[in-house]
This record gives sequence, structure tokens and C-alpha cells, in this order.
Amino acid sequence: MSNSNTPLVQVKDLTVTFGSGRQKFTAVQNVSFDIRRGETFGLVGESGSGKTTIGRAIIRVNPVAGGEILYNGQRISGRIPRALDREVTRKLQMIFQDPMSSLNERAKVDYIVSEGLYGRGLSEAQRREKVEQALREVGLLPEFASRFPHEFSGGQRQRIGIARALIMEPEFIVADEPISALDVSIRAQVLNLLSQLQKQRGLTYLFISHDLSVMRFICDRIAVIHLGRLVELADTETLFRHPLHPYTRALLSAVPIPDPRAEREKKLVVYDPSCHEYDADPPAWCEAEPGHFVRANRRELDAYQTILQQNGDNDHD
Repeated sequence: MSNSNTPLVQVKDLTVTFGSGRQKFTAVQNVSFDIRRGETFGLVGESGSGKTTIGRAIIRVNPVAGGEILYNGQRISGRIPRALDREVTRKLQMIFQDPMSSLNERAKVDYIVSEGLYGRGLSEAQRREKVEQALREVGLLPEFASRFPHEFSGGQRQRIGIARALIMEPEFIVADEPISALDVSIRAQVLNLLSQLQKQRGLTYLFISHDLSVMRFICDRIAVIHLGRLVELADTETLFRHPLHPYTRALLSAVPIPDPRAEREKKLVVYDPSCHEYDADPPAWCEAEPGHFVRANRRELDAYQTILQQNGDNDHD
């Protein structure tokens, strides 16, 4: 969990586009947020909302069309010095969604985990020692290094992916839906592993998911993204207790309830963007209350603040 308010990663007015001319597509538009050192920051939205695009832009896989990304106060988007690029490559790592397709099927685990260490002046003995240590940290036996990815279960393959990130001794990890491709019985194990590693190593996470119930378990703060724009950002419990934007409420209404009777009786909220057209009063990124941000125009913001005040009065009662 978060132990500092110091921003480790700052995303400022980020815009990411693909293609050119008539084929140009804006995947992310004017997104801004800070990720504090030591916290788990959640980014949630439906498929195609742009959340993975943001994660890949932070680790310099996707080029930035507008805005900038700062790491430890230094700009890491666009052209940067080679020395800084090497530092970013080591300190910023990613855990991918599909543990099968993200691992080289023709390579042994030893090479997969240690690939990033080549060219860094380590002896063969040092490299192997680091591989064994990384495998042990994620709950795998050192002798697994001589096997191929297809010899493992989905949960074990994801642990190999985590070991590949850990061996670089990163400060910041983008976890892109790391449990969505796993069996339900394995998901809790991987989430607990990530939490344990965070405490041991002081890691900072950007946790990307479409599952709000998972986000509530692991995240300190959550940002909700819809069609490439952030629509709400707040502390996790604040977001669950007092969701403001209609898209956030729609996502929360889709979270399954363990009680079968309550699940049958609950009302599913459907978000229709066409019902929120703006002419003279366009929406902006506003702070509805300290630490709770929402995309709204003036009229909507007044309504949201009234709701928050009423909820606050009810909480005191």
C-alpha cells in the first residue's frame, strides 16, 4: 500500500494516436494523473477504452502524440538520452495479460527470465544466481529454469512473467490484466504474490483491469477510463461508496453480488454517452472534493457536489 505522497510517475495531458491521415485514430486523449511512490494505482475500463495503451506508453512501447510522461521528475516520453533510456528500461517493467503469448515458446525459462540481463556485465554464475533467486521469489523451483513454457500451467507461466520483470530490480511495474487469463482458483494466489512482492521490494504498480472487484482488493486509488478519456479518479473506498460519473456507476452495477437473491434483484445501470451531449458548457477534469476528480461540466459538477454533501451528512448520521 501507499507509503508516500511523492509522485513516481506523472502523466500530463497524454494523447496517443495510431495511423495517419484518414486512418488516424486517437486512442487516448488528454489523460493526466500521478502515481505515488509505493502505491498501487488502478486503471479500469471496458475493452478498447485505452487503458493498455496508456500502460504501454509509460514503458515507451507506444509513442506519445501529445503531452508528456515523467518518471522521478524526468521526462521519459519522446526522444531521451541513451543513458536515461537504459535506466527506464531497467526500472520500468511490465507484466502482460496472456502468460502464454508473452513468453517465447522456443526458449527455456532460464533465457526468458534473464534476457534483460545480457549485456550488463554479469558473469554466467551471477546470471544463473539471479534467475534462481527470481524464480524462488515467485514460488517456483530453481530447476524449472531448464524447462519450456508449455510445460507449465497458466498460473506458473504468469509467475515466470513476474520473475522476468523482477530480475531487472524495477521500481515501477505495469500489471496489464495479469490475472484475467487465469483460472479463478489461481487468481487470488497471484494477487497475494503481487502484494507480497510490493511490500518486500517497495514496488509501485499501475494495475490495469476491467474487473472492479479485483481492483478493490489490491488498489489504493482507481481511475476510470472511457473511450480514451478519464472520467473519474478517487481513493478506492471513496469510489465504491460515492461513485459520481454515470459510467463509473454502470461499471459498479455490473460487479457480481455473492448473495443470489440480491444479485437477482439488483438493477443494472446502462451508460449511454449520447444522453450526455454538451454544447455551450463542455465537460472538464474537475475536483469534486479533495482527491476525488470527475469529468463534468459546471451543471454536473454542482449536482455531484450536492450528492457528496448529502452522502457526507448521511455518513455522519
